Amino acid sequence: MEITWLGHACFRLRAKEGTVVTDPFGKGLGLALSRLQADVVTVSHDHAGHNNAGAVGGQPHLINGPGEYEIKNIFITGIGAFHDAEQGKNHGKVTMYLIDMEDLVICHLGDLAHVPTQEMIEAMGRVDILLAPVGAGNSLNAAQAAEVISLLEPRAVIPMHYHTSGLATALDPLTRFTKEMGARSDPQRNPLHPALRLEEAEPGQLYLDMTRAAPAAASPEPPMTWTARLKKS
Repeated sequence: MEITWLGHACFRLRAKEGTVVTDPFGKGLGLALSRLQADVVTVSHDHAGHNNAGAVGGQPHLINGPGEYEIKNIFITGIGAFHDAEQGKNHGKVTMYLIDMEDLVICHLGDLAHVPTQEMIEAMGRVDILLAPVGAGNSLNAAQAAEVISLLEPRAVIPMHYHTSGLATALDPLTRFTKEMGARSDPQRNPLHPALRLEEAEPGQLYLDMTRAAPAAASPEPPMTWTARLKKS
């Protein structure tokens, strides 16, 4: 499977079953969205930084709420949550998505802004790769994201929704989250650092073969687009 982060909360998940794009953003966010085609677009909530489904070609099937879906042998489960810590009173609801492709379960948390309840955690079940907001604003901050990771116990974590060059909304830098994870995690079991090469992986272990799809920025920030290939050894 190939996972490409396109900035903010937008990813392209490409597998043998098809292509899924999550939370495509509009121009007002200050970022440029590359040309995309997909079979499925998931939208976590109806805000301009997450709901630009019209920018994705290929006549994709739009999923924008809780439920169970099957498109081209891609199995998707949407679980309702909230865009604030007041059960949606301030910013409404969001949908978290479990996307099952190539025998891997990818969980996209969208703009989740609270630690999920035990009922939500149980509904989510197994998570192989967690796509988690970490930059605060109206979503999880670094400490909350680390707590969610400890509850879900994913095999790997790809952080999203944090400050990057050109972003028109104020978010925390990625370093705040990585410091939080470094303080909490056993280095041998840190989901931010699974085996990076096939030869390092144990039988049945998830490994990430990471390839940059754009030149690194001049600043210490990560580039806007990178690709992680995820397989089981």
